[in-house]
Amino acid sequence: MSSNFTYDRLDKDKAMLLVIDLQDGLYLISRDRGPVQFKANILAHAELGKIFNLPTILTTSAQTGPNGPLPAEILAMHPDAPLIERHGEVNAWDNSDFRAAIKATGRTQVILAGITTDVCAAFLALSLREAGYSVFVHSDASGTFDQRTAIAAEDRMRAAGVQVLSLFAVACELMRDWRNTPGTNEMMPFFDKYLPEYGFLARAHDAALQGGTPSGLPKAS
Repeated sequence: MSSNFTYDRLDKDKAMLLVIDLQDGLYLISRDRGPVQFKANILAHAELGKIFNLPTILTTSAQTGPNGPLPAEILAMHPDAPLIERHGEVNAWDNSDFRAAIKATGRTQVILAGITTDVCAAFLALSLREAGYSVFVHSDASGTFDQRTAIAAEDRMRAAGVQVLSLFAVACELMRDWRNTPGTNEMMPFFDKYLPEYGFLARAHDAALQGGTPSGLPKAS
């Protein structure tokens, strides 16, 4: 049986990471998921750039107004990353400094998350697809007014060839193999911090092994 499908896999050596308007004020209008989990997802998105050494670009929209700045935790994670402050452009792609920063990475794959999903994330994702990039939208770290709006935005992006992935999918596709670096030692603490369901599964496994192969997680005393 033949197929014309080509699996466009995330590759840590081809990918860049974008933080799109994940700003304190805009966070307050993101109601399609719980606020505690959403904050964790935003920080996890930014930390993926550190773990996998991805070129990371930050951008904000009208941050001196009600949209506010990026979370201090993200700025602390990426003190040397380009921060493009937009003062009017809704679609980040319309900003020449932002486009130049994207091009300067030399990467062909883009992982992005933004608030709102239907505007900040979707407009940019569609523009990047038009420009020839492979685009992966991290849905868990993107937010909007309600679930119906998020679903419609994701459908629109998929129709243009954008891949919409969860946190777990993005992380595992970048890692590919638990024996890699980053692999078990780097990713299990990450999952324990940001995806506790999986982190506690690993803790239970380690406890059952009673000193078996370490996963880098805290051990019971």
